[in-house]
Amino acid sequence: MPGTLYLLPVTLGDDRLTHALPADVIGLAQRLDTFVVENEKTARRFLGLIKTIKPVRELEMLLLNEHTDDKALPALLAPLLAGKDVGLMSEAGCPGIADPGARLAELAHRKGIRVVPLVGPSSILLGLMASGFNGQRFAFLGYLPSDKAERIKALKALEQTSQRLGETQIFIETPYRNQHMLEDILAHCQAQTRLCIASNVSLEQELIISRPIAEWRKSTLPDLHKQPTVFLLLA
Repeated sequence: MPGTLYLLPVTLGDDRLTHALPADVIGLAQRLDTFVVENEKTARRFLGLIKTIKPVRELEMLLLNEHTDDKALPALLAPLLAGKDVGLMSEAGCPGIADPGARLAELAHRKGIRVVPLVGPSSILLGLMASGFNGQRFAFLGYLPSDKAERIKALKALEQTSQRLGETQIFIETPYRNQHMLEDILAHCQAQTRLCIASNVSLEQELIISRPIAEWRKSTLPDLHKQPTVFLLLA
């Protein structure tokens, strides 16, 4: 009988472990000894914090990131097919959400392996919850284009979609380009469009502010450089 693939959330930073994760999720993670991880270094640091039953150096780590070829995915299921339970971990937050782990979960379903999502923090959903924007209809768009002209074009298009559908548009940026993203939003979106910035969600330095673009333009802007941030727009 195959094992179970547990989608194991991790904290969004190194602190507030028990604040972010339920005790039963931590307890299950402590018992596992095989993990599919996006980043081995951060995974071992997290598992060291929760004090796994088996020493961290003895845990089996299988790598799955954006560079993993689809041909390598069946090998990652081998422990599960052999009857072992496995934890699937993103580098931060919930696996399968803006995360390459979704590919393994899909294959596990096709192979008849039980897939169990566990409760934990998602900066995307927590940002939406706190924004005050439409939580009945929303879209997560991932990363917008890195090229400035294409990014501005994408911003205008998603603003039009939001206005037409009443839909919250959610997206992220590479942390070192956050300030450029904010500047482009304020320069090219309509004054009445609402923008929420959700930065360092669930951490001690958390910052979540929702304002119309017109008010953002008159306010002192937060320093988002290298700070994990989710942007939300509602036109």
